[in-house]
Amino acid sequence: EMDHMNYTVVTEFVLLGLSQNHKVQMILFFFFLLFYMIILAGNILIILTIRGDSQLGSPMYVFLANLAFLDICYCSVTPPRMLADFFSYHKTISYSACMAQLFFLHFLGAAEAFLLMVMAYDRYIAICKPLHYSRFVNRGVCRILVGATWGGGFIHGIILFALSIHLPLCGPNILDNFFCDVHQLVKLACTNTYIVEILMFLNNGVVIIMCFTLLLTSYTVLLLKLQTQSSKANSKVASTCVSHIIVVLVTCGPAIYIYALPFQAPPKEKIVAVFHTVIFPLTNPMIYTFRNKEIKGSMWKLVSKYILWIGK
Repeated sequence: EMDHMNYTVVTEFVLLGLSQNHKVQMILFFFFLLFYMIILAGNILIILTIRGDSQLGSPMYVFLANLAFLDICYCSVTPPRMLADFFSYHKTISYSACMAQLFFLHFLGAAEAFLLMVMAYDRYIAICKPLHYSRFVNRGVCRILVGATWGGGFIHGIILFALSIHLPLCGPNILDNFFCDVHQLVKLACTNTYIVEILMFLNNGVVIIMCFTLLLTSYTVLLLKLQTQSSKANSKVASTCVSHIIVVLVTCGPAIYIYALPFQAPPKEKIVAVFHTVIFPLTNPMIYTFRNKEIKGSMWKLVSKYILWIGK
């Protein structure tokens, strides 16, 4: 075992970022700023639309509003600091800020994965047990399920946080990325890293693989069931299921690459991490808006009302 004196007391980390070229950094700044603004505007519009239209009061839309809120929170963990760092020559992040970023990234990411599972459960009851829907998915159950997703995400985040703060770090304190994450800190650990790697994988990789497998299986079963009951109503439900499957693939795919297949080459890892933390929160409002007539109609009414109000 290494002597305690050989451990480094890390007070800050140096982030290498996405590029060291100033011109490239400026192009990336405007590109990611545009994405960030669209994500915020799109998800806020979804929340306002659902809250403002009494016809969108079903559990499916309540879950969708919560998903939009989670997207807003999730995309506010790393992109704002990344945008600010594009103007910094020496990109550093304090140890406490790094740990906070790590915690919220996994807390909100896990909560979103669990919420997608809740949405799959909602579709299963609606399709397979329609007569019992109001009994199994009422307002009370809705609140419990949403609370459970936040609680599950918090537990997941706090376990990773507890494992991370006990990592003995030897340095150098350089992270070849634009944000702090678990697998990057493991690379800086001094000893017994294989134990930590196993624990990290069991808590992170297994969770995301389990969520992905269950979600994909459940939606495949639902689509096969809908095929045997062809009708106009069922084709609409099938379209909703396809939307959910696309979101599952976009959400879980990069996460599996990063956490279930860790220690990839830094350039590839950075590209996937950018997609996972910056770009994918944009897909939710786009997919759900373009594939849902009710939301599109309600959004248009809300925007029209706002334009008329500005005109007056």
